[in-house]
Amino acid sequence: MDESKPEPVKVVVYTVEEAAQVLKISRWKIFDLIRTNQLRSVKIGGLRRIPCTAIEEYIAQLLKEVA
Repeated sequence: MDESKPEPVKVVVYTVEEAAQVLKISRWKIFDLIRTNQLRSVKIGGLRRIPCTAIEEYIAQLLKEVA
């Protein structure tokens, strides 16, 4: 029998806590970045989520600032 493993799910959005772990900062800093429009986020129902593309854009902006 061929026991095919299901494809892993691609992460497209992070929770605030997950985004904080990815960036190695506090969840409060994530909320601060969202509040100051430095990090884009979306609401799904009542839940705040950060698209992985928003994290990539934030890092790219930080790199531009030091260049």
